[in-house]
Amino acid sequence: MPKILVTGGMGYIGSHTVVELINAGYEPVIVDDLSNSHPRILEQITKITGVKPVFHQVDLCDEAAVKQLVAAEEGITGIIHFAAYKAVGESVKNPLKYYQNNIYSLVNLLKAYYNKEVGIVFSSSCTVYGQPDQLPVDENAPVKPAESPYGNTKQISEEILKDTINSGASFKVISLRYFNPVGAHESALIGELPIGVPQNLIPYITQTAIGKREKLTVFGEDYNTPDGSCIRDYIHVVDLAKAHVAALRLLEKDEFKGYDVFNLGTGKGNSVLEIIKAFESTTGVKLNYSIGPRRDGDVEQVWGDVSKAKEKLQWETVLGIETMMASAWAWEQYISQNPL
Repeated sequence: MPKILVTGGMGYIGSHTVVELINAGYEPVIVDDLSNSHPRILEQITKITGVKPVFHQVDLCDEAAVKQLVAAEEGITGIIHFAAYKAVGESVKNPLKYYQNNIYSLVNLLKAYYNKEVGIVFSSSCTVYGQPDQLPVDENAPVKPAESPYGNTKQISEEILKDTINSGASFKVISLRYFNPVGAHESALIGELPIGVPQNLIPYITQTAIGKREKLTVFGEDYNTPDGSCIRDYIHVVDLAKAHVAALRLLEKDEFKGYDVFNLGTGKGNSVLEIIKAFESTTGVKLNYSIGPRRDGDVEQVWGDVSKAKEKLQWETVLGIETMMASAWAWEQYISQNPL
């Protein structure tokens, strides 16, 4: 079985991707510092798949520890790099935390694998587009000045990857620009588990619905959108996880060289208020929410042209907004009754 290093593999997207890697016949090796995840996720992955992956608790910002990891895990053929902080609002308030973690971890990893023939899948973001001039936005759209330090770390990371490829590194890279991952595994054993106050919409919705949060705030009602709230392209996390397997398979082909980038989304946008209504109609639970001021760092509206991923990765989404809401709610109910 091909051996794949999954950094941040205990996190939200990482854990779902580990499951899909096992389902596809890969051998994932998880690396995570557990700063924004829980050690019991390993047990949950094992329950779902019947396989307990190897796990290393490592801070990738520690260069010596990364070198030890590489020496200990021989035979790695691919890397999926998720290990990064990801909350837009927090990055605005604490930019140095984001620059240190998100950039140092990537640089240390690339230095350790510079002369090794591996395929790297990088977890990027649609935030690199800023507020696009045209919608849907495709991969040829200009990368605009970032709206947040988080978004800037993704832009800088993509530049680091391209520059490193051009310098003669032995590896090859695909950057996947995600839109908004939501939902949970159908088993309800893994899902989005923010530490502290959620920074993303769906966990705040589910925590409000179950009573952990008193009220949900919609940030802004005066955007230039049909209902005044921000619009995003929401993608089910399982669909997203499967795209990483597709990217690995493309990297395994001899004809793939160098570096490429793909949008990952559904190709359509939903507003915050539409998502709230979809949750209420799918679950039958009414939400307590109010309208608040705009939030720093938020883009008004963005959704993706995903035709390149359909053509070259042979991948597209299959799970709709109702499944996203129902699975997120099932996960919230599970985790409330079975706290990690």
